[in-house]
Amino acid sequence: MKIEIWSDFACPFCYIGKRRLENALDKFEYKDEVELVFKSFELDPSAKKSYEENIDQLIAKKYGISVEQAKGSNNQLIEQAKTLGLNYNFEALKPTNTFDAHRLCHYANTEGKMNELSERILKAYFVDSLLISDHQVLATLAEEVGLNYKEALEVLSSDKYSSEVRRDEERTSNLRITGVPFFVFNNKYAVSGAQPSELFLDVLEKVRKEELSSPVIEFLSKKSDDEETDAGSCSDGKCEI
Repeated sequence: MKIEIWSDFACPFCYIGKRRLENALDKFEYKDEVELVFKSFELDPSAKKSYEENIDQLIAKKYGISVEQAKGSNNQLIEQAKTLGLNYNFEALKPTNTFDAHRLCHYANTEGKMNELSERILKAYFVDSLLISDHQVLATLAEEVGLNYKEALEVLSSDKYSSEVRRDEERTSNLRITGVPFFVFNNKYAVSGAQPSELFLDVLEKVRKEELSSPVIEFLSKKSDDEETDAGSCSDGKCEI
């Protein structure tokens, strides 16, 4: 079984959704037969590499809400993340551009380390408060998951894997993806947003029982009470452009 996951490293729901899927996989008898493939999606391709404002101020400015509203919504996200063992640190979070992080993950894919590096970059951004557009930071993260530091720097100092990122993003129009996380199971079933683990498990069982058919995307969703937030267009368990 193949699960394609469109996500962005700057999307708080993407880390939550990833962990909920993993929790479902832990209960799935055929977990070892599942292949996870991470696809690139930039919520803000024009994002700068560094900002003077903090994340609350940026969200308030971008979506026309008060800083207090933005902070309140982010606090809700922090509480959601805690239930999954994720300790988001929005106070020290460093907003940035994620394009190079996506490129490096495509390099990691050639070395069989895409899943590990995706997890490490998400933790670096939301928990460790690292600047994930900094090339030395990214190369260090790559080294931590078993990749070569020097090779990672060489990738980052070039334009390698840019086309792979763009191809992933081009496919989003065909799949009607406007927000992330977005999960596609065997090119047949789509789950939009950080849905409950129970729904992911239901889809895993359904796909396991069915034979593969021609690609037809069927949207499956189940919004729980804790999925509400007012942080701009980060709502209903996903972040949108």
